[in-house]
Amino acid sequence: MKPEVVVVGSGMSGLAAGVALAEAGVGVLVLAKGAGSLQLAPGTIDLLGYAGERVTDPLSAIAKLADRDPRHPYALLGAEAVADAARWLSSRVAEGPLAPYRYVGSPEQNMLLPTALGVLRPSALVPETMAAADLRHADRIVVVGFRGMKDFYPSLIAENLMRATGGAVSVRATQIDPPSGLDGEPGTFRLARSLDRPGEAAALAARLAAVVQDDEVLALPAVLSIGDPHGVWETLQRVIGRPVCEIPTLPPSVPGLRLFDTLRALLRRAGGRLVTGSHVVGTKGSGDRVEAVRVHVSGGERSYPTRWVVLATGGVASGGLTLDPDWRMWETALGLDVAGVPAPEELRFSSRYLDPHPLSRAGIAADRDLRPLDADGARRWENVLVVGAALAGAEPWREKSGEGIALASGHRAAQLILNAERRVQETVPEGVAEPIA
Repeated sequence: MKPEVVVVGSGMSGLAAGVALAEAGVGVLVLAKGAGSLQLAPGTIDLLGYAGERVTDPLSAIAKLADRDPRHPYALLGAEAVADAARWLSSRVAEGPLAPYRYVGSPEQNMLLPTALGVLRPSALVPETMAAADLRHADRIVVVGFRGMKDFYPSLIAENLMRATGGAVSVRATQIDPPSGLDGEPGTFRLARSLDRPGEAAALAARLAAVVQDDEVLALPAVLSIGDPHGVWETLQRVIGRPVCEIPTLPPSVPGLRLFDTLRALLRRAGGRLVTGSHVVGTKGSGDRVEAVRVHVSGGERSYPTRWVVLATGGVASGGLTLDPDWRMWETALGLDVAGVPAPEELRFSSRYLDPHPLSRAGIAADRDLRPLDADGARRWENVLVVGAALAGAEPWREKSGEGIALASGHRAAQLILNAERRVQETVPEGVAEPIA
């Protein structure tokens, strides 16, 4: 297949763009060095959790943020594009390979979910298996862990949740033995795979029923199956007779893997391709258009001709941006200019962890069509769009906005490409080969 769009990166932004384009009939090739960041993420979609204070209505807060900070990615996208993307993702998961597993929630309202440290996480869209832990409504919770499981400590979670809610929610902790026949120590993936075996969910439910009380929500680490999370979750609730929820664990993340598997399956179902182990090292082209993407492969280099490129390689954490010992920062795949890097004499990091850190806002500057800008503020290429954590102007770790920016920008990039091709198609004389879409 000769791709019509090459997407560089297989995280949320890259897969969102790839799926949306492929489902519109576009030939899509997603190139990635590895499996992307979704398997490290909690699987929730945090649109905007904090804007100074904790956010209750993400869409309203996003609109205000865009007005206040025109350099923020949400100012390029707008609240309507964020809402569209959220609705789109919910519909795609509901029709994905794990159906009837689905996402619940709304871009107009944040839930408050517990983390593996027992702090509150504002999130707009979450897997159905997590929703019962919404601390706006839960009164009593029992956190149940598996003996021998690392990085999930029920007593720590319970104590911190009690403190975070000011005692408004009663939380207690207990532990049970892991499923029998588990291959190795009870890690997240091993536990999840064990629950994919016939009869294991019912056996676990019987043991959990002995530790939960009549008025409690039962909270478990997020290990309720990889292949049939809805079925396992429903079995537990039916046998126990109480609401059951998952608490996201530290990486690796089972809900993150489910979301990655869902988007990858949707991409392939629509005819798109995902090629991992692909290290993009540059482009070929002339003037203001990229004509091919250069990829380092075993034994040499390969070029993929394309009409469009979506850059979804992420920021420093994923290697999309690199900072050298002399504080020079560059974009590693296409050689784009990086904006927002403080000058040598300027402050780069604050002394307090939760304070703003100027360097964390560095990234690729883009216009409202997501086209990258050079150091002079001019478009670098007409057929390259930048999405996700590569965009300049946000502090996702402080704002709790990373998944929202990635989802909304990836989905928006697909719409921009489709709209541009439709405009071209309207000007193509009859009898001339049609462009994509």
